[in-house]
Amino acid sequence: MPLMGAGEHITLPFMKMHGLGNDFVVVDARAHPVVLPPELVIAIADRHKGVGYDQLAVIEPGAGDAHLVFYNSDGSTSAACGNATRCIARHLMDETGQRELHLTTDRGDLYAVDAGNGLTSVNMGQPQLVWDEIPLAREMDTLELPIEGSPTATGMGNPHCTFFVDDAEAVDLQSRGAEIEHHPLYPQRTNVQFASVIAPDHLRMRVWERGVGVTLASGSSSCATAVAAARRGLTGRSVRIDLDGGSLQVDWRDDGVWMTGQTMHVFTAYLTPDFLDSVG
Repeated sequence: MPLMGAGEHITLPFMKMHGLGNDFVVVDARAHPVVLPPELVIAIADRHKGVGYDQLAVIEPGAGDAHLVFYNSDGSTSAACGNATRCIARHLMDETGQRELHLTTDRGDLYAVDAGNGLTSVNMGQPQLVWDEIPLAREMDTLELPIEGSPTATGMGNPHCTFFVDDAEAVDLQSRGAEIEHHPLYPQRTNVQFASVIAPDHLRMRVWERGVGVTLASGSSSCATAVAAARRGLTGRSVRIDLDGGSLQVDWRDDGVWMTGQTMHVFTAYLTPDFLDSVG
């Protein structure tokens, strides 16, 4: 872990950030390596006894400007987290003065740009549309899965299952999200979205994140939903997506799926030696 002090005074600095209420603990490990055992990841995620977050992200040295590693609040890892990527990109831009960044993740190479007016854009890469890339348990058409409601499967470095419904507000997200996350068609579990079409360039979406639960927003889920809507002919390839925490603009271009929105660095703090010791 990074050291602040010495001996019994070892602490762990972190930043708290959010993108439209999708909140993150971010640990900067570029100067000092960090070891985060699952029990510590879970303890930090506790909103009553820890800090609380939807995902935890670690900034590491990389082939580009930085390498990002993501953890879910249940201690599992994820190859992609769009809103956390945007938040960290904004932090690195403010730190360096750069307007463009090359970031690496387990998803692959991602590129971020300053979109002006405080907005940050990240190219989340090309969507994965073939069953074994998402992945699904067996070969099938990913446009309409054999699940009640005929959802669409999409990979954005993590798996997604998108339902198009008349009224996203009316869905029992807690119940349906938990059920679909563990559907046997998804061997690695899945993120779940329920979206309603407002206009050919406008969607309303609510999201259940794999390993997390109900969240106010999700970047990769927004990208997957935009791709699914375009594939099904419900919208064009550029859409505004209204989530519980705010709105994102998603553009499926030839070079990948671009996501643009606001970010917030809320505070910088550190975990105390007593807290770290309590985790064991």
